[in-house]
Amino acid sequence: MAKGKTQKYYDKNPAANKRRLKQQSKYQKTAKGKKLKADAARDGLKIGSKKGDGKDVCHVKTKGGKRKAILCDPKKNRAKKGKHA
Repeated sequence: MAKGKTQKYYDKNPAANKRRLKQQSKYQKTAKGKKLKADAARDGLKIGSKKGDGKDVCHVKTKGGKRKAILCDPKKNRAKKGKHA
């Protein structure tokens, strides 16, 4: 898989990458970060995702405006660029 602009930037700027990883590590230890990870894991198990299956959990809005999790191709999911439900 080809690298995106962000990963290319961090490859060229190891100090920035180190700061980002440090910040991300702190965030994942917060209550909000833990809740997001737990929700994502629960959604994945609920819809039948398995580790290494090559699928992402996409969040889409139903006609009623509620959030629904489905399995989708990682490339399509990450191409949404902020248009997630």
